[in-house]
Amino acid sequence: MRIKDKVVIVTGAGNGIGEGIAKRLAEEGAKLVVNDINAEGGQRVVQEISAAGGSASFKSADVTKSDSMKALIDHAVTHYGRLDVMVNNAGWTHINQPALNVSEADFDKCYAVNVKSIYLATLHAVPHFEKQGGGSFINIASTAGVRPRPGLTWYNGSKGAVIITSKSLAAELGPMNIRVNCINPVINPYTGLGTSFAGGELTEERLSKFRATIPLGRFSTPLDVANAALYLASDEAAFISGVCIEVDGARCV
Repeated sequence: MRIKDKVVIVTGAGNGIGEGIAKRLAEEGAKLVVNDINAEGGQRVVQEISAAGGSASFKSADVTKSDSMKALIDHAVTHYGRLDVMVNNAGWTHINQPALNVSEADFDKCYAVNVKSIYLATLHAVPHFEKQGGGSFINIASTAGVRPRPGLTWYNGSKGAVIITSKSLAAELGPMNIRVNCINPVINPYTGLGTSFAGGELTEERLSKFRATIPLGRFSTPLDVANAALYLASDEAAFISGVCIEVDGARCV
């Protein structure tokens, strides 16, 4: 098992990509803290991990609130005795639409969930990492942060912020043996945010336009992203920090 007994928090793990990451890491021996604001989804994932022979607990937390994020991280340390990997997966997007049509409330939520959550995770996890001699952050960004499309401008900007913040943190935290990396998935229309990314109903016409920009000819899956996260969480990546792994099928536009 590639990450046996590593303690890992995955935020937004009650469905979609986060669920895939949590289950894949559990398969490889990690002890998971499954986080989601949707308790039903998060508890289901924990039950399924446990039924498959893995180790997991659920902790509800709002990743945009400092006290809530601290409680999440403290739960991992109290429950398992340490924290090795923090996967910042929770994300949100405004609906695909012209930039001027996005409300201030939607803008604020986009940056709170996608960017502020990483600030808060850093604030509360780094002291534990430093005390134990190291740790790892894996931040789920997006190809939108490097090859933006019209209609998702403020979401694109938030993911660009995740990418450059991760690179900066990697440089700053490296002397503490804390690694910081990103994963940039291409669109997966079948997550809870799929219709927002697509700008409406997931018709074959809409899907074919997105699919045509991916040379490998398909969308990303939770398992695709989870396998990248597994590598970054493992000791195989012990000298990998400040990178973004693009899980995008060579998306060209």
